Amino acid sequence: MNFPRLIRASLLAGCTLVAAPPALAEQSNPPEPQEDRLTDTIIVTARRHDTIASDAVAAPRQIALPADAVAIAARVAGADIFGNGALSGQLSYRGLAGERVLGRVNGQRFASGGPNAMDPPLHYAPSILVERIDVARGVAPVAEGPSLGGAINAQLVEAQFTGSASLAPQLRAAAQYRSVDDSYAVGGIAALANDTWRIGILASREQGEDYRFPGGTAVGTAVGTAFERNLYGVHAGFRTGTGELFVEYRRSETDPSGNPPFALDMVYFNTDFVQGGYRGEIGEDVGLTVRLGHVAVRHLMDNQTLRQPAAAPAQARASFADADTMTAEASLRFGGARAYLEVGADAEITDRAVTITNPANPAFFIESQPDVQAERLGAYLQWRGSVGAAQFELGGRVDRTEQSVGVPQLGAAVPMGPRGLAAAFVASGRRADDATFDAAARVWIEGGALVPRLTLARKTRSPSVLERFAWLPTEASFGLADGNIYVGNQALEPEVAWIAEAGFDWETDWLTLRPTLFYRRVDGFIQGTPFDATPGLVNTPVEMVASMSGDPTPLMFRNTDAELYGADLDVVVRPAAAIELAGTASFVRGARRDIADDLYRIPPANLRLSATWATGALSLGAEVFAAADQHRVSQTNGELPGKGYATLGLFARYGLGTGLALEAGVENLLDERYAPHLAGRSRVGASDVPAGERLPGPGRGVWMRLTAQF
Repeated sequence: MNFPRLIRASLLAGCTLVAAPPALAEQSNPPEPQEDRLTDTIIVTARRHDTIASDAVAAPRQIALPADAVAIAARVAGADIFGNGALSGQLSYRGLAGERVLGRVNGQRFASGGPNAMDPPLHYAPSILVERIDVARGVAPVAEGPSLGGAINAQLVEAQFTGSASLAPQLRAAAQYRSVDDSYAVGGIAALANDTWRIGILASREQGEDYRFPGGTAVGTAVGTAFERNLYGVHAGFRTGTGELFVEYRRSETDPSGNPPFALDMVYFNTDFVQGGYRGEIGEDVGLTVRLGHVAVRHLMDNQTLRQPAAAPAQARASFADADTMTAEASLRFGGARAYLEVGADAEITDRAVTITNPANPAFFIESQPDVQAERLGAYLQWRGSVGAAQFELGGRVDRTEQSVGVPQLGAAVPMGPRGLAAAFVASGRRADDATFDAAARVWIEGGALVPRLTLARKTRSPSVLERFAWLPTEASFGLADGNIYVGNQALEPEVAWIAEAGFDWETDWLTLRPTLFYRRVDGFIQGTPFDATPGLVNTPVEMVASMSGDPTPLMFRNTDAELYGADLDVVVRPAAAIELAGTASFVRGARRDIADDLYRIPPANLRLSATWATGALSLGAEVFAAADQHRVSQTNGELPGKGYATLGLFARYGLGTGLALEAGVENLLDERYAPHLAGRSRVGASDVPAGERLPGPGRGVWMRLTAQF
């Protein structure tokens, strides 16, 4: 059955009332209460708050703000980044990535527009405008929505309520230059606010060229890594007693930007965000949150605009992709921040379409994802309380997901192979529905410097529409970027993860230490596997079509069994008032349980250490990042081993006066040539990076950043 049309109509009607972005975070709209011990928070542009100081991991004044905010999130313990391009990185958290990690911007979830995830969620959070990034420590609370492998939220800068009835201006701005890719970023917010009203306008612009890396005695260029992006928006809030009505609108425009691990580059992403609602108390110890949202993505990618050399006319491709996501959520919370019962419900409706064309031949077009619809309706219950010194958070949620795909249309110039696959797809069911159940229990014991903690959870993920309904063999894989051709599988079942995590927090005046051990057993883990029992022998229509695209050994998404386990920690040592030593260490292993193979794109063990000396307005420091060799690689995906490396950076900060600061540094000081194991493989022919090799990391460069807040 379909969900009631009333839900869709209500979302559309609600979204017409929402036309501007929420608010700036200190007094204005405090986020929904969250337990600091369960959330890692990276402060990017806001002042660091004492209440979360122990959770502020490696504040990025130590680095040049990357265009891709995922590179900031990847600084937390257990995290890493899939390097798929300057604006297309994906967060890998404890070995899981892609749609297994819930990504949001300003608390809003939405579907990626590109079938290869060229625009993962944090693509829409320019670092120059990010105020903070929250990463759930391990298992995400059920209140945040379905999430198998964790959750991340990027909060953009916002206007703040004041303590006065008089309207007062607010200004926050930043500008940065980075030499390694000759890039600049500028952005900020201008606002008016008092104790009842707030309204703000934010904007940013970023542009960079192909980055440079050391190439022996010469300097090489990673052709295809240039980028350009603009974002602008408006937001407002009205305080009503102990609550707030809020509304926001943003427009993100990504112009031609390179994606060397993919067959196509971005020509544009034009995306509109709108959301609004109410958050606050409606009675004594009774909180209400209501939120409606809509995100519309319009996307074009091709192998002509940026790709060098451009494809020959017969192989020229331009793919158009649209994605519309409507969301609604509501929750009631009874109790305070440390003891409450919360009940909530949420809905998400997504419409997608992808059409592949040949710009040199109007008669060639294929609807690879025709009229794809996905509807999810969920409800949850979450209880936070204590028994003596033991604190706990218990939660459960149920979700119902329905998916369907229309009938693909093909142009007259499309050959018979794809036509036969399209006819077989039309004759198939083209529909699926799942019912899933998640549960999470998190317990910790307070009472001194040592706080032990334990998490047990059951988490699920429904197969994506790409994994289920990709009838045409292509390289679309939601950003795996392994060079393989994939095809969908309508028989897929949801993934089910059984999770256990244990660790402790140790905090004194001079030391903060937070290690964690984790184990995840995933039943039905969705992985690309050989299409049939005779890989390399082209004896099926799917293999014939894949062979026409250059890969006679396509992979089909199937349910397998997997496990991931490891340990990570973060530490801060304060041996003197002016000195801080900080670091993170991460180790994860991922393996198939049904066959003897490792999982694809599992991060190598890594270590990050920094030292900062600060006195008065001046602070100086250095940071080392080291990654080990990675020999445990996926044979199924044809993954190559990764070589370890280490880089060194220097940084400085000087306060120029009230609200003004100048920051600068040197990245990759020793000009080390390295290729991160999780970097994508280059598909660009005219580049100093040979086709098929991992993209190297940036070479030595200087950066400078000016920040202002009034």
